[in-house]
This record gives sequence, C-alpha cells and structure tokens, in this order.
Amino acid sequence: MAALAVAVVAVSTSAILIRWSTAPSVVKAFYRVLFTTALLLPWAVGRYRGEFRRMALRDVGVAGLSGVALALHFVSWFESLNHTSVAASVTLVQTQPLFVAVGAWALLSERLTRRMLVGIFVALVGAAAMSLGDPLLAMLGIGTTDALAGTGMYGNALALVGAVTAAAYVLAGRSLRQRVSLVPYVVVVYLACAAVLLAIAVGQGAPLVDYPRREWLLFLGMALGPGIFGHTVINWALAHVESGVVSVSLLGEPVGSTVLAVVLLPGEIPTPTTVAGGAVVLLGIYLTAAARNRA
Repeated sequence: MAALAVAVVAVSTSAILIRWSTAPSVVKAFYRVLFTTALLLPWAVGRYRGEFRRMALRDVGVAGLSGVALALHFVSWFESLNHTSVAASVTLVQTQPLFVAVGAWALLSERLTRRMLVGIFVALVGAAAMSLGDPLLAMLGIGTTDALAGTGMYGNALALVGAVTAAAYVLAGRSLRQRVSLVPYVVVVYLACAAVLLAIAVGQGAPLVDYPRREWLLFLGMALGPGIFGHTVINWALAHVESGVVSVSLLGEPVGSTVLAVVLLPGEIPTPTTVAGGAVVLLGIYLTAAARNRA
C-alpha cells in the first residue's frame, strides 16, 4: 500500500511537469517515453533477455499496436493541458476505465452490467458539466466571458481522446500481458511509442535538441516521476494488491494534480463547475470500476 501511495503522488506530478515545460507537446511526450525506456532497458535486458528472445512475432506486433495507441494518448493529453485547466484535463483523461468497459463489451464480448451502465452514465453527466457548464453560464451572463472562447472545450475534448486512446492501449495489450512479463512488455511498447512520437515530431518540424538544461531536467523528471515511480510501480502493485484497490487509488491522481496545480501554477484555481463536474466524473469512474471488479 505504501508503494501504491507513492505511485499516486508520482503520477499526480505529471501535469505539473508538462505545464512547466515550454517544449512542444509531442517533444515532451517523446522524451518522457524515451528516457523511461532508457532507464528500464539495462534492467530489462539483464534480467529478461531470454524472454525477449522467446517473444513471438505476433506478440511483438500486438505490443507495437499498444505502443501506437499509447503515443496517441500522450500526444492528445499533453496537448489538452495547453487548452484547459489541469483539474479538467486530468479528471477527463482518467475516464479511461469507462472506455475500457465499453471496448471490452464491444470487442471482447464482456458483459456490461446495470451497475456499470449507471457508472458510465454518471461519469458522462459529469464530463458534460465540466465541458459545457462554464460556457452555458457565460451565455447566461454568469461567470467570465472567457468560457465562450471555446479553448477549454477543445482541451477537454483532447483529454477525452486521451482517455479513449489509453483504453485502446489497455485493451490491445490485455491478452498479451497474460503471456509476457511486465518489463519486456512495456519496453517493447515504449520503443514503439517513442518511434511513433519521433515520427510525429519530425513531421511537425518540431525542434528535438535545441533546449536549455531546464527543459532536459523536466523531460527526465517526467520519466523518473510519473514514468518509473508512477505507472511502473502501479503495474507492479497490480500483482500484489487487489485490482479494485488500485482502481480506486488512481482516483487520487486528479485530486492530487489539482491541489499541486493550485499551489504551483499561477491562475490554476478551478471553477465551481469544474470542481462539481469533476466530483461527479470521479463518482462515475468509481461506480464503473467497482462494478467491473464485482463482475
């Protein structure tokens, strides 16, 4: 449980580090994944060399597809933080379990129970309130007119795209994780993810090397904090703690990120609509995750 608590705190720093960096979103994502892979690779090759050799070509292909989905997740979510608040972005991207449940029903013939449907509906209501609440209030003359600019809605939409692509990443690799250990799996996924992000960065003409030392330290911080101490420890915890406990614990990320943003980022005080809608989203995620674990 202590390791899980550390992991939740670590992933909560991700949005703050992304906001502090002034590099293009795809460049931040590329170096986060590249440095995370570089930190894992010596251990992976030293301990799992035989398992890498035994991986079937089909399994490598599935891991590659997971890496593509993960790259699209990073690009959309990182960019969303340029257009909406940390509270809204992190909460909406955390709706991934809802899309995993729907995807498992549509693609893997898993059953959607009544409790799951209730949870999904509650979360969608909260997401709609977060995305549309402030613009509607502004139209009625309540709140700031900045909400009418639509940038927050665009950022919220990108965060939801990040949630969908994260769910695709989970679903693509779920059967493979039953045959391949965690570390070899994530190394292949991260290599594919980094290759896709590099291709996107080159295609966009984004600079890859001309950054001050502060940026490189932020890239490394993204890899060490959210990457190694965050997501890697969470995956380790799944083998030692009930998945339901892990799912509920991850609801602490939007709360932790919002608190850190209020303290560390100027002007990052979420609106009442964002707070209320976010609370409803988290309730919906909890209901869905609890129903899936019960099923």
